[in-house]
Amino acid sequence: MQSNFWKKLKKPIFVMAPMSGVTDDAFRQMFLKYGKPDVFWTEFVSVEGLFSKGRESCLKTLKFSSGEHPIVAQVFGSDPSYFKKAAKEIKRLGFNGIDINMGCPDKAIEQKGAGAALIKNIDLAKQIIRATKEGSKIPVSIKTRLGYDENEINEWIVPLLKENIAALTIHFRTRKELYRAPAQWDMAKEIVKLRDLYSPETLIIGNGDIKSLTQARKLAKENKLDGIMIGRATLGNPWFFSDKIPTTQEKLNAIIEHAKIFNDPKRFNVMKKHFHAYAKGFNGAKEFRDKLMKAKNYIEVKEFVKEFILQLNKNKKKKSNPDL
Repeated sequence: MQSNFWKKLKKPIFVMAPMSGVTDDAFRQMFLKYGKPDVFWTEFVSVEGLFSKGRESCLKTLKFSSGEHPIVAQVFGSDPSYFKKAAKEIKRLGFNGIDINMGCPDKAIEQKGAGAALIKNIDLAKQIIRATKEGSKIPVSIKTRLGYDENEINEWIVPLLKENIAALTIHFRTRKELYRAPAQWDMAKEIVKLRDLYSPETLIIGNGDIKSLTQARKLAKENKLDGIMIGRATLGNPWFFSDKIPTTQEKLNAIIEHAKIFNDPKRFNVMKKHFHAYAKGFNGAKEFRDKLMKAKNYIEVKEFVKEFILQLNKNKKKKSNPDL
């Protein structure tokens, strides 16, 4: 039986949120260089898709490097038998854990009975957890929300805890709130109390509206959480987990580096959300960002960055020598 890596981590644990279309292998490579989280997470994959014509695409999503440990594969679906098969496959691929998405509000996911739809189907959620555990001995964790239309921590969170999962990540919003309302961090202490009562070994990780590592530490301490998951604040900021504030030059270098690692011309539009996040907080950022959005490949990105650096240097010379 594989050991539970979660028990070996120093608390509070700071982990990378799984974000579809964001936390791919190129994105995670940037964090390997500039500041590792305590746990890496992949984008989610369909358990059914892993054994269908889409298998190659799923395996590409689950690709990771040797430095990315511990790493958790996140999966979604609604058929317990496929979760059992997927758990075996994910262990074979070398992952340290498997995480079940029970909170994604995407309508296409919910229509399949997966993601947040499971909040309304507790019996199926429990069957899925048990099937995943049967499939592999790697630690099973869950990422979910406070409830569907309203807070349902007693009706929803308690049954999950009773399954004695390794870790439970709570996005402190309901499915109905999506990402609009402020995260309800006032619910954290209540959930920790329920954990202590029903499953003392389960780690509780909080998620929602985290802007800095300082804030993450504060919330973990105040609420006696085992860890914090950070999502959107990591975009354009591979320094997040090192607590470093990058210079403009470092941001520009990172744009080139990230584009080079990703370098897939057929899917290069994926990089635009990253460009938008990197190119902020410095003079001329908006105009530069607009230009980056037109880039079709790594070579063009590199040229645009070089041009921008030359312009920055010219502007500096003008300021230091106003008579020129």
